Amino acid sequence: MALTFEHWNPKTAQRFKKFIPTKGIDGFLGIRIDDVTPGQLVASFEVSDEMITMIGNMHGGCLSAFCDHVLGVVMYPVMPEGSWAATTEFKINLLKPVSGGTCTASAEIISMSRTTAVVRIDITNDDRLVAVAQGTCLIMTPKS
Repeated sequence: MALTFEHWNPKTAQRFKKFIPTKGIDGFLGIRIDDVTPGQLVASFEVSDEMITMIGNMHGGCLSAFCDHVLGVVMYPVMPEGSWAATTEFKINLLKPVSGGTCTASAEIISMSRTTAVVRIDITNDDRLVAVAQGTCLIMTPKS
């Protein structure tokens, strides 16, 4: 069941889709925002050699960081202007190893109140489901 949102800022969504990160975890992973609709976001990154461990797979921490990033970013276009999202917790199930290709996260807000939201994230690696996550964000509204 799709949620409806009191706030929707298409300018924020477009800005996110055009953003090219150069620092932070989104810069290290090379995360790009592929699509944003109210309460949903698709993001991806290319697995690079620098991300592969000595045993030949990417560390699960890269997928965890990816989840944490999209968990917050999906919130911004549907929060009141000036608000910010803070991850309070998330759980991830790592299902299959990743050793190359493209990782794509599909995030969906499944519950949202004035102060919190719950987000579900599915991550695929070249069309294989490799991780699922669910987390909670605290919505911090601007002080008047």
